[in-house]
Formats: sequence, C-alpha cells, structure tokens
Amino acid sequence: MATKNVPAKKSTTAKASTKESKTASKTPAKKDAAKDLSDLFEDGLKDIYWAEKALTKALPKMHKNATEPKLKNAIADHLEETKEHVRRLEGCFKALKKRAQAKKCDAMEGLLEEGKSIMEETKPGAVRDAGIIAAAQKVEHYEIATYGTLAAYAKVLKEKDCLKYLLSTLDEEKNCNNLLTKIADTNLNSKAINN
Repeated sequence: MATKNVPAKKSTTAKASTKESKTASKTPAKKDAAKDLSDLFEDGLKDIYWAEKALTKALPKMHKNATEPKLKNAIADHLEETKEHVRRLEGCFKALKKRAQAKKCDAMEGLLEEGKSIMEETKPGAVRDAGIIAAAQKVEHYEIATYGTLAAYAKVLKEKDCLKYLLSTLDEEKNCNNLLTKIADTNLNSKAINN
C-alpha cells in the first residue's frame, strides 16, 4: 500500500503566536531594576517585609469579625507567628548587611482589600467565617509561593542564615494553610449553607 505525501498544514497556533509577537513589545526596565539574582532576592525581601507588616494590622480585624472559636484561635496564633516572620525578615536583612526596608507589595495590598470586602459583603457568623478563611488562604498561598521562591534564591546565593529563616517561615505558612482547611472542612462550610 503506497502512502501519498500530503503537504503539512500550517498550524493556526503558530500563526497566532507570530502575530502576538509582532504586536507585543518588551517592557523596558526601570533605572533601579534588579541586575542580578541578589538584587531580585533583596527586592523580594522588601516586598514580603511590607506584606508581613501589613498583615499584622489586618489579622486583628479578621479576628474581631470571626465567630468560630477555632478560627479565632488560629488567627490569634498566626498573628503572633506573623510578628515573628517580621523579625526573621529583619534577621535576613541583617545577615545581608542591609537595612530592613519595606517596599509596597501590590499583591498583598490587593489580597487584604479583598478580605476587607468579603467581611463587608457577608453576614456575621458561619458565612463570614467561611469568607474569612477563603481570604486568609489566598494570603497564605501567596506567602507560600513567595517564601518558597525566596528560599530557592537564598540557597543558590549561599545565604545560609536567610535560608534558615525563610524555610522556618515557609513551614509555618503551610501549617497555617492546612489548619484553615481543616477548620473549614470540619462543619464550618456546612454551617454556612443554612446560616
């Protein structure tokens, strides 16, 4: 049985990506843009330092609005951990022989604003508690991603003191996220159905 040579069709995906690359342009770097991994690492530390400090102000509001005792306890405990996260980040800056400096974190600002909106848009009780958990877990996921990335940078840069601090905080963020899941799964979300 003979096979015919069939001309290959041009991929529509290839056409689309060529068209996109013609219209997309590279983003110009700012004057103070990171030039290497150590600059990127320092920028990331400044970003999460701002985020953790902002979180120390937001967690008491979440605590005040929560009604589920286990959730209130988890938030209170995490507030104390967050204060320690701030101190660890200050330890990182010290290890790098840099002044601890915060740089506004747009991502955390947005997440905290969303959390505030959720509290305003839900009735107190199980529904608001479920919303607080959702908002808190978004924060935790952001922090887990950030601390994981910064720990990877610290490892490559051989910043052992920073790596130790970052990994300790990463573990606590993961534990907090798991606890929030457990609280939501142990009847809280079900209570929110008929609240």
